[in-house]
This record gives sequence, structure tokens and C-alpha cells, in this order.
Amino acid sequence: MFMIGPVGFAVPWLLAGLVALPILWLLLRAVPPAPIRRRFPGVALLLGLKDDENEADKTPWWLLMLRMLAVAAAIVGFAGPVLNPDVRVAGGGPLLVLVDGSWADARDWPRRMDRAAALVDEAGREGRTVAVVRLSDAPTEVEFQTADVWAGRVAGLQPQPWAPAGLGDWAAKLPAGSFESVWLSDGLAHDGREDLLDALSARGPVRVIESPRPVLALHPAEFKDGAVAVAVSRLPAADAVSVDVVARGPDPAGIERELARAVLPFGAGEARAEATLNLPPELRNRITRFEIEGVRSAGAVSLTDDSLKRRKVAIIGAGPDQEALQLLSPTHYLRQALEPVAELIEGSLTDVLLANPDVVILADVARLTQAETDATLDWLEKGGLLLRFAGPRLAASDVSRMTEDPLMPVRLREGGRTVGGAMSWGEPKALAPFVEGSPFFGLPTPTDVTVKAQVLAQPDPELAERTIAALEDGTPLVTRKVVGDGQVVLVHVTANAEWSTLPLSGLFVSMLERLAVSTRPAMPEAADLAGQVWVPEVVLDAYGQLSDAGEVAGVEGADLAAAIASGPAAAFPPGLYAGPDRRVALNVIGAETELLAADWPTGTVIEGLEGQTAQSLKAGFLSGALGLMLLDILAALWVAGRLTGLGRRAAMLAVVVLVGGLAPQARAQEAGPDDDFALRATTEVVLAHVLTGDAEIDRLADAGLRGLGDRLWQRTTIEPALPVGVDLERDELAFFPFLYWPITAGQAAPSAAAYDKLNDYLRTGGMILFDTRDADVAGFGGTTPEGQALQKIAAGLDIPPLEQIPADHVLTRTFYLLQEFPGRHAQGPLWVEAAPAAAEEAADGMPFRNLNDGVTPVVIGGNDWAAAWATDDMGAPLLPVGRGFAGERQREMSYRFGINLIMHVLTGNYKSDQVHVPALLERLGQ
Repeated sequence: MFMIGPVGFAVPWLLAGLVALPILWLLLRAVPPAPIRRRFPGVALLLGLKDDENEADKTPWWLLMLRMLAVAAAIVGFAGPVLNPDVRVAGGGPLLVLVDGSWADARDWPRRMDRAAALVDEAGREGRTVAVVRLSDAPTEVEFQTADVWAGRVAGLQPQPWAPAGLGDWAAKLPAGSFESVWLSDGLAHDGREDLLDALSARGPVRVIESPRPVLALHPAEFKDGAVAVAVSRLPAADAVSVDVVARGPDPAGIERELARAVLPFGAGEARAEATLNLPPELRNRITRFEIEGVRSAGAVSLTDDSLKRRKVAIIGAGPDQEALQLLSPTHYLRQALEPVAELIEGSLTDVLLANPDVVILADVARLTQAETDATLDWLEKGGLLLRFAGPRLAASDVSRMTEDPLMPVRLREGGRTVGGAMSWGEPKALAPFVEGSPFFGLPTPTDVTVKAQVLAQPDPELAERTIAALEDGTPLVTRKVVGDGQVVLVHVTANAEWSTLPLSGLFVSMLERLAVSTRPAMPEAADLAGQVWVPEVVLDAYGQLSDAGEVAGVEGADLAAAIASGPAAAFPPGLYAGPDRRVALNVIGAETELLAADWPTGTVIEGLEGQTAQSLKAGFLSGALGLMLLDILAALWVAGRLTGLGRRAAMLAVVVLVGGLAPQARAQEAGPDDDFALRATTEVVLAHVLTGDAEIDRLADAGLRGLGDRLWQRTTIEPALPVGVDLERDELAFFPFLYWPITAGQAAPSAAAYDKLNDYLRTGGMILFDTRDADVAGFGGTTPEGQALQKIAAGLDIPPLEQIPADHVLTRTFYLLQEFPGRHAQGPLWVEAAPAAAEEAADGMPFRNLNDGVTPVVIGGNDWAAAWATDDMGAPLLPVGRGFAGERQREMSYRFGINLIMHVLTGNYKSDQVHVPALLERLGQ
């Protein structure tokens, strides 16, 4: 194809006719100008005379130009012009298709797979072998096979929630020989990309396909200066724009919803935007994740762990602090250690318990009143942590001497133990290493931390089990006991430096964090995670969706810390990891992650994901040539003086009629909206919903059918177009195989004409899904406003007898095997057409067939299916369903029910016939 800029020509040799245009100049001078009129009285004597010979003078230049343009347009039109033709040079040899397959690809993954499938198909037509490699899989070798082998595999590829790694090492394993490479890049500069590109270039031409859409990445939220700070990075840094970051988590009823929102404005050319959220601790502690609204990518989701949940800690001393002896105060070191990571509460024990703190610390408090004891026990039963420190008062009291105090983990000996005392050590004792199973396991034990005095525990049988830290001679230093869902912990030394040097060390802060706070506002360090096994609870896929991790092995703390620093990988997928006393989030984007653009060498062919659509210009040029010829006729008649009076008006009318007849078909469609509606509904499979008059319900119904249509595209051979809303009073229903009718309270009944259309629709094979959205018995009891509205609407419909769907109904097996039909609600019953007695088995062994080919004309329920199906423009769910993994399973089952519905209405009794294959074969004698 001959190209001139973006226009190609299928028959380029016809363009040679343009060279002959100057030769046509004389030939086109065929019409003389009109004679000049001069009034002269003697001319009256010449009236009636006729001159048989006419001589032409010359044609006006503008008329010649008009004729030459008409001829030129005709020549170009017959040459077959095409705008943006898909011109490719046929390749030779193997084709290697590389896909980054990272989280950054998820935002437009379907289009990437369409391009990859097109490349494989094109190579198959050319007889070339193909290999498709997803770089996020850490590939090992390249296998060139036929296009037919790869066609099915490409359709099943999905992105991974991590970035490619080790590309330089893999480049050294590329096969020898020459081959062409097409790289579907996510636009980011991954480690080793340059080495791989050099290796590919050495083996043949390399073509790059990138999306022009920006990459957005959400950094982990941090607690700074009393507020939650969120930040988003983008690539490329282009025009000014704003993005919304949404904080999600459970409400008091346990239903996940939006808890807070922040708008982050990007200035022109800015690559990073930040904002803060001022939230109360109760709300902040419920946040489970942040996400960029409208972006389907794991990089747009940031899971939160204990680092954001600053716990409320109450510190209570034995008496008022003395300002002159601040360093001797038993609460001074506790405040210094906990203030950066916790919300500190002051007051009496009774008062602070009313605030429901996470931790209560008693520094050398020996006795509590009975009311304080009872209130503390109730608080412990609900999951609180009581952390007690010893001191002179506790050592001198008789608390927990004979019987075990409920607010003490062990019984204590009288007098305690000091250097040089009755139970002397002789010298201060150092700490023993923390054993496995202790919350302090993995923390280093500094040699300069020594203990010179402590309270001693009675040697009871449970003492070893309750000891979580000890001295080098085995003496318990920290003991713990479980009380209900909470626990009581006793540190056998003071909270100040009077009995030990522990409060002066960094180990004191780490121990308090693991015991009382289990949080850290910054990214966890290796020392914080080391020595513990971390098990993933939930994992994040490339699209930013959470799922249960299942039964998987735990990972070592040091390995998890390395993954947090470098980013997730196949061995450490992004998600939430649980340890003995805290949870840590491994996100795709870290606090210091910087997005870097892939820098391709000069001369590299870079294409966009959206290929340019070829558009034939032949009809336009030929129509233009014909129009110019029509203008030439009018101009020639006018120049010759023959367009006067009635003739001029008739000629203009003829031109208008001809031009109107040549107008594009689109104009005719615009003139007739009913025809346009019919064409849209009949040229493709279209799912429809009944317009209720409630804008929000209609919007949700449209989004629900759009989400169901996407699942049909992905999982079946049905490829529905975008859904439409139908007006029962105005629109034709026969075009649609399926109608979704959400019932609203007080909805008016249709008119008589609308009822006629509805009944004809039900009798001729259509299906209507009535959804009362109330999880009730489909409104048959009239117990809800929606149910009563359905009863009023159904009164004028020719609905057959109904029954609750039996376990063996064809709807339970048209595509998926189902026994439940949830939507946003899970337990509402489903009603379908009741099978008559003949449906069980006809006398001759043949299955019963109704007039609709076995399709139930109505399905009635109240599970709010559209709300479960609904997705936004990016394909993300609009509304939450259930809780966590169970909720996502419920949403999946709702999609399966929708797919079964559409397959049922389109295939009729096909699946029912399959069940009766044995009876059919028996009747045929086979």
C-alpha cells in the first residue's frame, strides 16, 4: 500500500491521472459565458431572429477550478484512499512476545492481552513460531511453538502483584539465533531492563508497546504530628489533576465501608502529592486499607497494619510525681518510651477504664479497691492488657502471697531479692536470651543491662509456662497470665532505674512496643521482625482485590523485612502477615518507592496500546466528486444564463434532494431515534433493565448489568453490548432476551398498553427477573413496601404458577452447578415457573417442553443482584458484599447465578435435554 502521511492508497497507480489535470484544462472549457446585456431600441427589430452558429469565448477560472477539483476527487476516490491503514511489513522467523505482567499492567490488562493475542494470530497467519513470556514469573527459558499452542495460553494470562526482577540474569539465558521481539511494557524501569533490551536487540528488531495512561502508586499511610499522612506518586508527571484516596474499614456493625476521604492535588509537572487526615483514634484504628478511587491496581491499594493503630495506653503510678525527682519517677521512662507510638491517658484507674484503653500500666501499684478490681477484670475479659511493674510498695505488700491474685500472673515471695540482701546474688545479674515462644524472641539482649533487685515469684507448677523473660540464672524477670481474652503481665523490676538499668536501654522501648503497643509508626526494621514466624492472613492480587491466603507456610522475620524493603515477589506476595503479637503489611509500594520511567534507546519503535482504526475514504472522495459535479452543472447553467425564474428554483430543489439522498446513514438514524434504538438492540446481544424513575436505582441497575456483561465476556462465548434502560410505555421489548426489573416502593403499575407488551414479551420467550431488593420472600407476603409494589404490578401480568426453585432445576446447571443464588443479600428464596406434572416425565419417556423452549418466563427474588454485580468504569465493585473473603465468595456466586440466568434464556432447554440423554437414546433404540 502506497502511503502519503497517514493516508494509504489501495490502487495507487490511478493517482497518475492527477498529472493529466493540466491537459484537461482546454477540454473543460465547454460552456461559454453569458452575453452581456445592453439595452438598445434598435434591438427590437432583431426579435425572432435565430443564429444557428454558437461560438464559445472562454470559461471563468473558478468554474475550471471547480471541474478540476471534481475530476481530482474522483481520481483519488477510485485510488482507494484509507486513513490510518494497518500497514505492517511481513516478518520472518520466530516472534518473541514479552509482557511485564506487573501490578502496573493491571489497569489496562484486557487491552494488553488483546494486543498480545493479535500478535500471536498475525504470526500464525504468516506461519511463524511464537513464544510468549510473562516477565513477572521469573522465566527460565524461551520455547518457540506454533501460534495455535499459544493462542489458548494468552487468554489465561493474568498480571502479578509484583514487579519483574532478575531480568539481567534471564537475558543471559536467551536462545541463540535471530528472532523478532515485541515488548508490552508497563512503562516502568525495572531492574535489569537495559541488559535484557541489549540482548534482544542483538538477536533482532525490537518493538515496544506502551500505554499512554499514567501509572498511579499509593504509598503506605504514616502517622505524623497527630494526623494520618497519605501520598500518591504518578508517572508521567503531566498536567495538573486531583485524585481521591479513600480509607476503608468496618463500621461498628462489621460492614466494610468508606471511613474517610482525602483529595490529593497534583500540580503541573509534579510527581508526588500528599494530604493529611485528622481522625479520632477510634476511627483510625478501624481502617484496614487505603485505595486510590477508580484505579484497579495493587499499586493503588495500601494495607494498614498495627503501625497506624496507635493504641490508647493508660499509665497510673503509685502517687503524684515530684518535679524535682523526675528521673526517679516510676512513670517518667514509660512516658518517654510510649509517647511517640501511643495515645497516653492520665487519670485514676476507674476513670481511664471508662475510656476503654488498649493497655493499662500500673507502676508499683500494690493494692486496688474491690470496685477497681471488678472493673479491671471485666475490662480484661474483653481483651485488655494489664501491664504491672514492681517496686518497693509491691515488694512490701502482702499481695499475692498465699493465694493467686486475679490481677497478678504469679504469687510473689516476701521481701524480694537484692544485691547483698538475705537472698543475695553477690553481683547484678544480666538477662538471659529470650526463648522461642516469648513475645521478645528475636530481640538482642545487651550485655550492659543488669538487674540488682527484683520481686521473686513463688515456685508454682505454672511458673515456667508463665515466664516470658528471665535472668541468666533462670530467675523469672517477666511473667504473663491469660485472663479471658486479655492478659496480665508483671515486670519484676521497677519502671525507673532504681532496681535495674533496663529502663535506660533501647531494649526497654522494644519490649514495651511488643508487649503494650505492638506498633511502630514507621516501616518495621529487620530487628523488629527477626526471630518470629509470620503467616500471611490475606493476600492482594494485581487488581487490588483481597483474598484469603489459605493454608500457607510462614516466613522468617528477616526474610519478611527484606521483602518490605525491596518489594513483594512470588515467594512473598503482598498482603497482611500476622506474628505472635502484631500484624505487618507488605505492600506493593513502599514509603520510599520512586517510580522511574523506562528510557528506551533512540530509534526504538514505540506504539500505543490502542491501535489506530483504519477508515476508508473512498466513499467520501467519490461523494465529494459527485457533489462538485452537481455544483458544476448549476454553475454552467447560471453562466449560460439559463437559471432564471422557475428554472432556478427547480434546479436548486433537485440539488437539495440529491444531496439529501447522499447523506450518511447516520443522519437518517439521528432523524429517527426509534430506528437507532432498534438497531442498537438487535445488532448485538443487549441486556436491559426497566427504568423505575428512581435515578439511583436505575444507575445501579445499569452498572449491575454492565458488571454481569463483563463476566459473560470473560467466561463465556456471549459478548453482550452495553446495557440499556427501557421505558415500558415507549420502547419495544421484543428486542431483548432478558429484562432486569428492580422493584421500588410505591412504584406505579404500567398502563394497559404496557401490560400488553409485557404479556406478549413473556409469551414469546422473554425472561424478566423481578428483584424486590429486600431479601424478603419476593414480596409474596406483602411484608415490605417493595413486596407490596410487586404484588400490584404482577396483578396485570400473565404470570404462570410459581414455585421455589427445586434443587434439580435447569437454572442450577446451565453453566455453573449452583444450589444458592445470592446477591447483596444471601438468604432470600428464588421463585420460578412451576413444572406441571407432565414435566417430571412424559408417558413415553420424553421430557416436557413448554412454549418458551423450557425457559421460565419470570424469576422473582429479593437478593439485590444488581448491587452485587455492579462495577464502575474501571471494573471495580461499586458496593461491598458481606465481609472479607466470605463476602467476595458471595459476590462470585452472584455472578455465577447471573451467568446461569443469561445462558438459560439464550440456550433454552439445551441443558435439560442433556440430562435426558439416556431416555432419548433408549427411545431411539441405541
